[in-house]
Amino acid sequence: MIRLSKYIADAGICSRRQASRLIESGCVLVNGRQGLHIDRIKDGDCVLVSGQEIQAGIEKVYFLYNKSVGVDSVCDFEDSASIVHYLPDLKDNRRVFPVGRLDKDSHGLMLLTNHGELCQKLMHPDFYHEKEYLVRVDRPFSEAFLVAMAAGVQYGKITTKPCRIRKVEDEWFKITLTQGLNRQIRRMSQSLGYRVMDLQRIRMVNLQLGELALNKHRELKEDEVAVLLREAGHQ
Repeated sequence: MIRLSKYIADAGICSRRQASRLIESGCVLVNGRQGLHIDRIKDGDCVLVSGQEIQAGIEKVYFLYNKSVGVDSVCDFEDSASIVHYLPDLKDNRRVFPVGRLDKDSHGLMLLTNHGELCQKLMHPDFYHEKEYLVRVDRPFSEAFLVAMAAGVQYGKITTKPCRIRKVEDEWFKITLTQGLNRQIRRMSQSLGYRVMDLQRIRMVNLQLGELALNKHRELKEDEVAVLLREAGHQ
């Protein structure tokens, strides 16, 4: 038997975190009654999500997607800008969902998968998985800016964790984070007096954006999946 949220994630519906939200909102039925977080699912149980019966154990699929500026990472079928309108069309009623978010003003690499457990491990703050970005700010920056960014920046009640950063050109730098705070790089830069003009995610763990065209996706190669699962602690 497995917990209800994990069962939903394993069926490729969404991440475990999103599954918990579905349970809380009353969208999940287990054997005809409203599902509870404490429910454990066994063979023969009937689980409905938004009226549709689901089954765990489906084949896992993994895609890279190069999100463009203007695409919203939130899955909302009623929003014409939502990423759901750019997801790959899969057979057998399978569908993928994005791992984490990339704000609407940013572009670059996103991982799409129906592997809910992997999503949970990649997004949980305790695992510290690397994400790398190429960033342009509004004017040339000093060495002091790089030192301050690398050491950790305070804004509001938040102090960011130390990170790696290096200059690329006068207004460009590459930065590697292990946090996933909302609009983190933009707020770090702003706290030091700079405005982010362009932000592109170019790597997540071992996955490289490479030459993938905007708003296109490609399926991961077997060796990419193997390394990703190992780095995420799934194997």
